[in-house]
Amino acid sequence: MEQFIIRGGNPLAGEVEISGAKNAALGILAASVMTEDTVLITNLPDVRDINVMLEAMTEIGVKVERITRHDVMITSSRISDVSIDYEFIKKIRASYYLLGALLGRFKKAEVPLPGGCDIGSRPIDLHLKGFKALGATVNIRNGSICAEADQLRGCHIYLDTVSVGATINIMMAASMAEGRTIIENCAREPHVVDVANFLNSMGANIRGAGTDVIRIRGVEKLHSTEYSIIPDQIEAGTFMFAAAVTRGDVMVRNVIPKHLEATSAKLIEIGCQVEEFDSAVRVAATGRLTGTNVKTLPYPGYPTDMQPQIGVALSLATGTSIVTESIFENRFKYLDELARMGGIAKVEGNTAIITGVEGFTGARVSAPDLRAGAALVIAGLAAEGITIVDDIRYIQRGYEAFDEKLRSLGAEIRLIDSVREAQKFNFRVV
Repeated sequence: MEQFIIRGGNPLAGEVEISGAKNAALGILAASVMTEDTVLITNLPDVRDINVMLEAMTEIGVKVERITRHDVMITSSRISDVSIDYEFIKKIRASYYLLGALLGRFKKAEVPLPGGCDIGSRPIDLHLKGFKALGATVNIRNGSICAEADQLRGCHIYLDTVSVGATINIMMAASMAEGRTIIENCAREPHVVDVANFLNSMGANIRGAGTDVIRIRGVEKLHSTEYSIIPDQIEAGTFMFAAAVTRGDVMVRNVIPKHLEATSAKLIEIGCQVEEFDSAVRVAATGRLTGTNVKTLPYPGYPTDMQPQIGVALSLATGTSIVTESIFENRFKYLDELARMGGIAKVEGNTAIITGVEGFTGARVSAPDLRAGAALVIAGLAAEGITIVDDIRYIQRGYEAFDEKLRSLGAEIRLIDSVREAQKFNFRVV
């Protein structure tokens, strides 16, 4: 089993390049099957979730050509099946995007109920509500969502709660529905906008993405395009917090600073220096951080995917901090692991009360999910001694070359898969 082994204590310094946004890429890959023409997608992150999605698409007859590590050509003219295999889909929750894409183009689709990280209940009822409103018949059979329609027709849909997945899924299906669709109370996240821009580049007619009302006029056919995926705001934020926690100085390149405003604001609030450039952000921290309160909210609020990272930072800050998680109920599991390193926190419902400590000590911890795993790596970088992070398959789902990028900033971190390698690492760095 692969692990990360880390010797903490080195302030991170230098420059790091951010990869394409995983969450945007998953929606865009799904949307690429909505045309029979060839689509070129660039700035694709090379992470496990993306590779699983490409495998699932290949299984139904999509031709996938990897031009480079980050560029791929998709041709969906010979799709032979609209039923996705469970073995691929149980690994990634975003598999459900294929439902909206296939339903939009073929007017039928069958996709297994999704998997992914265990961070709490993420029902898909809003997705199904949207498909039904567009005229599809939707049933759950043998663990799969089966949707079918003679013809999709535009309508007015109000989402009961803000949902990124439902917004993207309904938007894709409605893009090839007959007539006009209005979706209200939409998610406004950057990756929702990116998927809409991609669809528009293929000939869709979508307006209002990035606001809470999206208007779509359905088209009969979509065409080929070339499209570059936006930078990953969560990967960027993770490196920004890594700089803060290790009291380092890092220039984070290939970002859209506007997407990072909530993260930057909190970093400034806890005592970091943050400097914005056209496509880069520099984060520096010289002394101990200051505690604060934070509540996760839909974009443009503070992102839930950045909650574990700030939780680690606040665990090393002065005073008591309160973190309120308003999106997912199981997102505090990392605090139990952090306690092994000396962290002090008490969880009450959706709130964590964190008491800052002077420092962490190395320990063996397990990544409970993708973002929490990355946060525990950050904690290890700041800890005294050796930290081993298990279950890094979660981290590899969403961070490309995470250890390599950290090493380029001066971190002592290695990917290992045996006790012998761990012993060699200990001997080398001590």
